[in-house]
Amino acid sequence: MYKTQQHSIENRPPMRKTGPGLQWITGSSAGNSADAAALVQRNGRVNCGHAAGARAGQIARSLGLLLEQLPVRRRLVHAGDLVFEAGMPFNQLYVINSGSVKVVNTAADGRNQVVGLLLRGDWLGFDGIAKGQYGCTAQALEVGEVWALRYDELLRAASSHPQLLIELHTEMSRAITRGRDAMLSVCTLPVAARVAEFLRQWAESLAVRGLRNDQIILRMSRAEIGNYLGMTLESVSRALSSLERAKVICFTERGRRLLHIPDPQALSDFIQAEGQAAGATLQ
Repeated sequence: MYKTQQHSIENRPPMRKTGPGLQWITGSSAGNSADAAALVQRNGRVNCGHAAGARAGQIARSLGLLLEQLPVRRRLVHAGDLVFEAGMPFNQLYVINSGSVKVVNTAADGRNQVVGLLLRGDWLGFDGIAKGQYGCTAQALEVGEVWALRYDELLRAASSHPQLLIELHTEMSRAITRGRDAMLSVCTLPVAARVAEFLRQWAESLAVRGLRNDQIILRMSRAEIGNYLGMTLESVSRALSSLERAKVICFTERGRRLLHIPDPQALSDFIQAEGQAAGATLQ
């Protein structure tokens, strides 16, 4: 089970950010509008003319819209901090402004399952809407910033600003698609291809945010990756070694957490070849 942090995101009092550490930032509408304009100007034109730039600009505009229309509460998180925990009352949705977050589902008998890896622009907490409490735990994987949006305030603002409602529905749709794609990978790909697909999707997620995608820091342990992909730790290690032997990836430091992807297309080719080989074996 995950250790509850000293301060939950719902109960911490609003504060201005005055120094390092886990603190809240709140601001006036005028301040948020200025932040929003700066955000779009800074990030909205990354890699213009490419799909990556289009998605990066879309994320920047979405975050800017939230700052303009809602009293956003912003929190600095460090690796291991909980954004929210399963069983906590639902009253807020969350948006990642920077960093990465893993989402963990816990069964009644205590079994944990990693069900998501989310990055900048992704929303969290949708599972809490139906039952009035969060069904999963969200935990930061690195230093970053998470925004909290009160759900009732979001709905009120959306009633007079239709674009907010469109954003909400779009992010719900993205969450459904991510879950479907993850299930497709687990159910249809052999072990090595499953790990390759995990890395390909991660690299693609970085690329569409205008970030470097030829070098990835493995923020999750091999055991956590295996848990996410329905594999054992040993199977993940063997799959990574297989990818390294095939020169699809290479590790650049002794701890084997920082890996280099010389040619992202080679990951896709590897996945296709492994999938075809597995299909031929089944036939």
